[in-house]
Amino acid sequence: MTYLEIYNLLKSKFNLTDDKIDIPELGIRVINIPFESFNHKLLPGEKSYQCNEHNIKFNTTYDLSSKFDAPHLNEIIEIPDSKIKENVNFNYSILTPIEVKKSKKTGKDRIKKVKTTGSIILLHGLNEKDWNKYLPWAYKLIEQTGKQVVLFPIAFHMNRTPARWIDPRYLRTANKERKEIFPKVANSSFANIALSARLQFHPQRFLWSGLQSYCDILQLIQEIRSGLHSHIKKNVSIDFFAYSIGSFLANILLMTNSYDYLSKSKLFHFCGGPTLNRMNAASKYILDSEANISVYSFYIERLEEELKKDERLKHYFSDLHPVGKYFRSMLEFHKMQNFREKRFKELSKQISAIALKKDYVVPPSEVLNTLKGSDSKIPTKVKVMDFNYNYDHVIPFPPTKKLEKEVDKSFNRVFRFAAKHLK
Repeated sequence: MTYLEIYNLLKSKFNLTDDKIDIPELGIRVINIPFESFNHKLLPGEKSYQCNEHNIKFNTTYDLSSKFDAPHLNEIIEIPDSKIKENVNFNYSILTPIEVKKSKKTGKDRIKKVKTTGSIILLHGLNEKDWNKYLPWAYKLIEQTGKQVVLFPIAFHMNRTPARWIDPRYLRTANKERKEIFPKVANSSFANIALSARLQFHPQRFLWSGLQSYCDILQLIQEIRSGLHSHIKKNVSIDFFAYSIGSFLANILLMTNSYDYLSKSKLFHFCGGPTLNRMNAASKYILDSEANISVYSFYIERLEEELKKDERLKHYFSDLHPVGKYFRSMLEFHKMQNFREKRFKELSKQISAIALKKDYVVPPSEVLNTLKGSDSKIPTKVKVMDFNYNYDHVIPFPPTKKLEKEVDKSFNRVFRFAAKHLK
């Protein structure tokens, strides 16, 4: 099957509600697993905070109030993050290979699961609402590595969002209100209004939701390693295929290596890998200009001032929390550079990447600079590719009949390279 055929078939079959979905045409099964995040109290919305690991209480509070005459926009901004039920209880999907044989007696398909050697956790990009574009990626990884693929959503993305954040009518009204308040805003759209509004006024949300996502993945891995997962065996390899902001998260996971879980894990980056200040998130599909400026200003220009004002933020960025220290090292290219590059050198055999020549959001030069180091002496394998059609960061493989042959060639080329690293 071509990429387009695989895309259309999976899009028509996949959902996040059925316990099990067999797709015999591709030899895979989708298993949807319920997950409860134990880490949501890290988020803005609580009356008080403490670090249980170090038994420290904080006086920090988060004022999420908005003073605009904009009811839809205000609702998006003011909702307390820690109380969003969809972000706490949700389903994630495992795609696993199956063996399909015709029964001689009945003529019907007989299906059984195939033993796998490992699992690949696929981490998506910023401001994603559905898994459609990732489904062929997951299938191709299964086909070429024989491993299961876990589609795990980042906090407040995919099915971890309130229903209103994916309601076009509601979002268009909120976006209209936003443009009236900020008439010079660029790249504003109903697709990015929820994320943009929330981050513009409270850029700390980027850190806390990222930390929740980090802890949720560790929670999943702990469940696997303790032998409590019903569909992933205790001792399988756990690797990562990461894209865009998912790469940012995956880098921090491997750099920190909490509980020594990921000492042997491999990571493949696609259109991802650089420090935060070397990515361009301003896009009608990702962040509008006001949100992009706010996030950049907070984490790149004003972070030292913010640490002085917020004892909780300062604590999580201290040496007491390696994850915070590695997060900080991934913010600005020239800060903590030796610390970051020393760690990437240690991880060089575990990481590989593909960057795309025409990617404006994640420029290939910055993937190379971060993963191979400023002097290019880190031996991480990074390949820069280009395709013979118009593509961009958000849609590297357009699912159109017109480009079917060329897209199929590029798609297979990328995933052959990825699978070679992840086998």
